[in-house]
Amino acid sequence: MTDSITLADRIEDLLPQTQCTKCGYPACRPYAEAVAHGEADYNQCPPGGADGIARLAALLGKPVIPLNSANGIERPRPLAVIDEQLCIGCTLCMQACPVDAIVGAPKQMHTVIVELCTGCDLCVPSCPVDCIAMPAVTGNATGWNAWSQSQANAARERHNQHEARLAREREAAEARAAARRAASSAPVQSAAAGAFAAASASPATPAADDAEAKKHAIIQAALERARQKKEELAAKGQGPLNTERISADVQAQIDAAEARRRRLGLAADDADAPPTKR
Repeated sequence: MTDSITLADRIEDLLPQTQCTKCGYPACRPYAEAVAHGEADYNQCPPGGADGIARLAALLGKPVIPLNSANGIERPRPLAVIDEQLCIGCTLCMQACPVDAIVGAPKQMHTVIVELCTGCDLCVPSCPVDCIAMPAVTGNATGWNAWSQSQANAARERHNQHEARLAREREAAEARAAARRAASSAPVQSAAAGAFAAASASPATPAADDAEAKKHAIIQAALERARQKKEELAAKGQGPLNTERISADVQAQIDAAEARRRRLGLAADDADAPPTKR
């Protein structure tokens, strides 16, 4: 009999890897493990749709059942589109994206890397000014007909890289905090603690391979398109119109999110962070 770990691997291989959380779990892998252990049903993945349920049913030796409507509906695959004139550069959408498909900087226009977006919708509720739309881009094709195994594999790899990056950032932040504590309690050791913190904050860069080079090229191209768009809007006297008119409620959301990131060690130190508009 197949053990649960191997079964979880096989189930995960059949999921679309959009990392959308619609199944009720934080990512595709935890859902696969829950199904393998009998803690979740195999009809909770809207992006996989009916075809995805049929694939899982065949693997599990169970009947094909309808998609659980509590988890959503099967639909054409959407793509996140940011209205750049409404974007306030708060970075909340970037933080919400599970596959790092959004690029930008604080108080700067953000843009979506079309080739990387999984249509997960997670950036939409995170946007405090409702400037993200999710238009369908696959016509009438839904479920696996609107997605492919190669796209799923790439999305899983990007999500794994995303999680690994967050872990490195947390470890680096913890190392910096430990170094500061050591420096304040033992001034004579401050130089060594600073060196340790600097070393810890700079994780080794893995050797670049073809996939990383391709990803870098895609990101650079997206940034260049955003830069050109910004210049075109500026030439017309246009651009992100909300950056100087952020309401108190919206600013409170941004501040709260940044405070959470600082507590988790995912944001720069206050001294290094860009100023927020008041």
